[in-house]
Amino acid sequence: MKKNSFFNSLVFKLILGIIIGIFVGRISNESAIVVIDTIKRILGDLISYIVPLIILGFITPAIVSLKESAGKILSVTLIICYISSVGAATMSFLAGRAIIPKLNIASNVGAGNVIPESIFKLSIAPIMPVMTALVTSILFGIAVIVTKSEHWENLLLELNKIILSIVNNFVIKILPLYIATTFAALSYEGAIISELPIFLKIILIVIIGHFIWMTVMYSIAGAISKTNPKEVFKHYLPAYLTAVGTMSSAATLPVALECARKSKTLDPKIRDFAIPLCSNTHLCGSVLTEVFFVMTVSQILTGKLPETSNMIVFIVLLGIFAIAAPGVPGGTVVASLGLITSVLGFNDTGTALMLSIFALQDSFGTACNVTSDGAIALMVTGIFDKVPGKGKNSKAKEI
Repeated sequence: MKKNSFFNSLVFKLILGIIIGIFVGRISNESAIVVIDTIKRILGDLISYIVPLIILGFITPAIVSLKESAGKILSVTLIICYISSVGAATMSFLAGRAIIPKLNIASNVGAGNVIPESIFKLSIAPIMPVMTALVTSILFGIAVIVTKSEHWENLLLELNKIILSIVNNFVIKILPLYIATTFAALSYEGAIISELPIFLKIILIVIIGHFIWMTVMYSIAGAISKTNPKEVFKHYLPAYLTAVGTMSSAATLPVALECARKSKTLDPKIRDFAIPLCSNTHLCGSVLTEVFFVMTVSQILTGKLPETSNMIVFIVLLGIFAIAAPGVPGGTVVASLGLITSVLGFNDTGTALMLSIFALQDSFGTACNVTSDGAIALMVTGIFDKVPGKGKNSKAKEI
């Protein structure tokens, strides 16, 4: 078998992990699922521990490499992230007004099995929160540029190599097992077999919306960069599947970086800066999902959709909350619970129902977030005229 065959690829390993996980979860007894759930938690903690290191090891060296243009690229990337989130939310709102009143949606979720508490507990806390690492990497990178410290610049480049080695030789290796244990737990609880069909209609609609928005993003990216966006998104299947399995943009970051590195049209410096940044600030898929689901829950509980004026306020503020939300499972909806209760007036029942429905498809929203990050990296590459092999004789565009 050739080393680069499909059966040796990460895509195959992730698919195999999902299938095995679902099967094992269905046949497991309480003792077995406790062990599986414990392994899942430990692997999840290990990945969470490494994520801040990845951010520090990629974003800071990338900022230093970008030098004078770092501030402009940071500002442009964050603006695009916000516009993308608000645009996705607006599309979801318009689709919701047209579709939701015509749907007959069930309002209760079937109860499933509960995984018993494990006696063995091992907590591996990250050295710092994700957002702390993000802010630290940006400030530290800018400080190195301002002080023109060649010593620290070289140290950061070495740090980048070290973290890349950890990603390739450890994180990528354990991801299939982590995904298998995650799906085993979901299968045992009955979330896949029992709960998913109840909301199948709205979940399918939302997933279609994700692909529509990804198409929009990559079309715009292709127009801005004057390149074929297929050269970026064709490499993103492993990242998409990883996001489906982990339900976390942060946990998918190592795979997303590996996918983006295969593209010939992304500038390496912008790529290594934008992908880690967007994994924590660009949550278009989650925002699109949340808007559609809050409208669905409102229809279920009150028999009508929220007022348009309230939805406009909600969408504008949600775009800001999405940038601040951590790239962890349910990060967007958890960070915006205050908006759901204050702007839309949801009570405890509405909030609980919202969290339940959102959890059923969180993995697909995360996959949309991660895959769309490649489009933003391509947009920023095009805006600054940094497409490899193009514009070498011209000055970078001024912002």
